[in-house]
Amino acid sequence: MRVAYNARRITRPRSVRHHSALAQPQPRPAPSTSTKTDPYALLAPHLEQMRTSLLTLLGSSHPSLNAIAQYYFLHPSKQLRPLLVLLFARATNGLGSEFPQVNWAADNARAHQKELDAPLTRKDILCDWNPSMPDHTASFESAFELRIPPPQSPYTPPPPLIHQTHPQALTHTLLPTQLRLAQIVEMIHVASLLHDDVLDKSPLRRGAPSAPAAFGNKLAVLGGDFLLGRASAALSRLGSHEVVELIASVIANLVEGEILQMKGSGTEAAPSPSSSASSAIDLEDLHSSPSPSSSDKWSIYLKKTYLKTASLMAKGARAAVVLGGCREGEVWKEVAYAYGRNLGIAFQLIDDTLDFSSSTAQLGKPGFADLRLGLATGPALYAAEEFPELEAMIERRFGKDGDVETALTLISSSRGVERTRELARIHAEKAREVLALLPRSDARDALEGLTEGVVKRRW
Repeated sequence: MRVAYNARRITRPRSVRHHSALAQPQPRPAPSTSTKTDPYALLAPHLEQMRTSLLTLLGSSHPSLNAIAQYYFLHPSKQLRPLLVLLFARATNGLGSEFPQVNWAADNARAHQKELDAPLTRKDILCDWNPSMPDHTASFESAFELRIPPPQSPYTPPPPLIHQTHPQALTHTLLPTQLRLAQIVEMIHVASLLHDDVLDKSPLRRGAPSAPAAFGNKLAVLGGDFLLGRASAALSRLGSHEVVELIASVIANLVEGEILQMKGSGTEAAPSPSSSASSAIDLEDLHSSPSPSSSDKWSIYLKKTYLKTASLMAKGARAAVVLGGCREGEVWKEVAYAYGRNLGIAFQLIDDTLDFSSSTAQLGKPGFADLRLGLATGPALYAAEEFPELEAMIERRFGKDGDVETALTLISSSRGVERTRELARIHAEKAREVLALLPRSDARDALEGLTEGVVKRRW
C-alpha cells in the first residue's frame, strides 16, 4: 500500500517544540512555555459552559438512565471533538458569504441560545410524563385531552441589506448553534464509547470502571441509545439540513467501522437470514471469509480508523463551518473536513501505539487491549513485515494459546510502533498544511498546535 510504503521511506522529521495541547486529564499541568496558542486555554470558558449545560440535555425521568447517560461526562476527558468544532467556528466565522444571515439569526430567531433549548414540538408530546417537568408533560392518570395550541409569534424577516455582499473578516466569535453542535458531537462520541465498551468487554474507561462494569451491559447499551436520541433532538433544532445530514452520516459511519473491525475484511458477503428469529449473531461465521492481503489489511485498517474515529472529527468540524454561513463552493468547509480527517487518523494511529507503549494507569484503560481482542493495528501490521510469522497470528486473530504473548514480543522487537508514529506524523503534517488557507488567528494557531500535540501525546 502506498501510504505504508511512504511511511517506510520517510526520514525522521526534525524535532518540534513541546506543546501541551492535549495535556488534559485534570488537574491540568503547568502551562507550556511554547509561544503557540493553547487551544484549551483559549476556549476554557466555553468548554466549561458546554460541559455544565450538557448535563441538562441528558435529563430523564428514570434515575438509572440519568446515571448511565451522565456517567462518562463526569470523568475528565480530552474533549477533542468539541474542541475542534469550536476552534473551526472561531477560525472561520465571518468568512462565509452567509455569515450575516446566521449572525442575525443568532440574535433574532430560533438560533438564539434560549430558543435552542426549546423543542420544536410541544413538550408534553416529546417528553411524555416527566415528574421533574409537571407543567410541560401529561400524566397517564387520565385520558389525554386535546390541547389548542397557543398563538405563535409572528415571523420576523431579516433586514433586506443583510443579503448583500459583505467583506470577509474574522469576527473571533462563536454562535449559539456552534456551541450546541460541540455538545452534540461529544454526546455522539460518548454514546459510541458506551457501545464500544460493551462490545469490547472493557473493564476500565478514563481511569474508572467502565459503564458496563458499573451498570451492566444492558444499561450501557440503552444509555448509548438514549444519548443518540438526545443528540438527534438537539441536532434538529440547529436549523441546517446539511448539518443534520453530516452528523447523521457519522452515526452510520460508527456502525460501519465497528462491523469492519469485527470482520477484519471489506469483502464479506451478506450474512444469510437465520431460520430462528432468536438466534444470536455468529461471530465465528462473521470472521470466516478469505483473509485479505497485506496491502488490503492496511486499506481496511485505515478505512476503519476513519469510520470509527476521524469521521466524527472531520464532519463535526465541517458542520461548524456550515453553521457559520459557509456555502457550497467556498473553501472553508473543505479545509475543516480535510483537517479533521487527517488529524483524526493521526490521533487514532497514536492511540494504537499507546496500547503498546503506555501503562494502564496512563491510558485509563487496559493495555494491549487490541491484541487481546484479536485486532491487528498499525504496529502489528508493520511488525509483520519484519517478522512474517506474525501473519498467521493475525489471520487467526491471535486466538491460539500464546499468540498474544508471542506477538507482543515480536512487535516490541520491531520498528512497528515507531513506524506507526511516523505515519501519524504524515497525516498530522497534512492537517497542518491545509490551515494555510485560513487567515492567521489565535484559533488557527491553536489548530496548528493540536497537530503537534496529537502526535506527541503519551496518554
